[in-house]
Amino acid sequence: MIRLISGAATLTCSFATAIVLSLSVAAVAQDTGPLKIDITQGVIEPVPLAIPDFIAETADAAEFARQISDVIAADLVGTGLFREIPPSAHISQVSSFSAPVQYADWKAINAQGLVTGAVSTDADGNLSVKFRVFDVFADVPLGDGLQLGGTTRSWRRIAHKVADVVYSRITGEGPYFDSRVVFVSQTGPKNDRKKRLAVMDYDGENMQFLTDDSSLVLAPRFSPTGDRVLYTSYESGFPQITMLDVGTVTRRTLPVQAESMSFAPRFSPDGGSVVYSVATGANTDLYRMTIASGQAERLTSTPAIETAPSFSPDGSQIVFESDRSGTQQLYIMSASGGEAKRISFGQGRYGTPVWSPRGDLIAFTKQANGRFHIGVMRTDGSEERLLTASFLDEGPSWSPNGRVIMFTRESQGAGGETALYTVDISGRNLKRLPTNAGASDPAWSPLLR
Repeated sequence: MIRLISGAATLTCSFATAIVLSLSVAAVAQDTGPLKIDITQGVIEPVPLAIPDFIAETADAAEFARQISDVIAADLVGTGLFREIPPSAHISQVSSFSAPVQYADWKAINAQGLVTGAVSTDADGNLSVKFRVFDVFADVPLGDGLQLGGTTRSWRRIAHKVADVVYSRITGEGPYFDSRVVFVSQTGPKNDRKKRLAVMDYDGENMQFLTDDSSLVLAPRFSPTGDRVLYTSYESGFPQITMLDVGTVTRRTLPVQAESMSFAPRFSPDGGSVVYSVATGANTDLYRMTIASGQAERLTSTPAIETAPSFSPDGSQIVFESDRSGTQQLYIMSASGGEAKRISFGQGRYGTPVWSPRGDLIAFTKQANGRFHIGVMRTDGSEERLLTASFLDEGPSWSPNGRVIMFTRESQGAGGETALYTVDISGRNLKRLPTNAGASDPAWSPLLR
């Protein structure tokens, strides 16, 4: 549990509730200076930030203060939008959280932003972190100071929350650092991979296994509240949809008709229903099931293979892949079924579409000219942009703020490995996530609560 501590004499918390519940800071951050990044542009000069080690206000807080500062810096620099000015270049040494900022000293080293903070612990194992963000160019704070609290075990989450606030205040975008990723962890040779579900922080830390490797698992997907995961399991010998409670690690198989194969599940935005594919004989169609009742309705009825459905954020539409036109393409239809409209018309084949949480874009996998790509397009199919290219890139998943995409990349050859990568929607900042084994099928959680 992370909480915002109110009533601290050094802080004003005018938007405390918004920070604790959703960290949606962009709507309330004070726009008092020119320190702003427009991250919709394709080429961005990283903003230089100074992030001195947070001050330890109690004897036991020194290591936490250093670690929290390091994670905040890693989160921000990892976006490609910021660069950290090394501590060795600092002129001012921050020795007190309440001391006035010496703006001239920070301007002298070309810092445009400054993040200061302090950390304390108590005898009950609780941690308190307070921080401020400053626009050095304008000589003013960026919004109010905040104070977050939790147990000492939650220090990393607190650091992610601090970084989320800094990111949102400078970019005006929603946060995404305090989130998790569920994925398929892979071990063994390429022709005999052992697969199990795992979950980790967005940056690869705090990994935990959710299943063993006794049966094949594919395509995990978080619920809108992040407490459940849908995935395809081969435990029975053929694919069936399973729902797992992340907290208790208990699971149940959804009641799909007997003797059929069900796969590619995804939650509706309200979490009350699931859309998925059912293969019967040579035919594959889309279905929607109400989770509480188990009642299902058929959404498509064609001789084509139709799969990989994804809801629009308002739940009114579904994008999916189908070969009804003779090749694998993307279509949109009403969430209740009916006529579908094709939206992909470029050269090659399209699959695994995922609607952005912002509602403005659809991410997809594209295969063309012997290469695989992760791309995005408008919901009407216009403005297609390919963000990556490799031997095999597939399975995009959106960050909670709709600005970063995570996907699977597999290297070529008999010893080819799978790994998770991220790229932002401008095609910048491609990087590999650290995992202790092969990894595939990522699904980003919503912001943690």
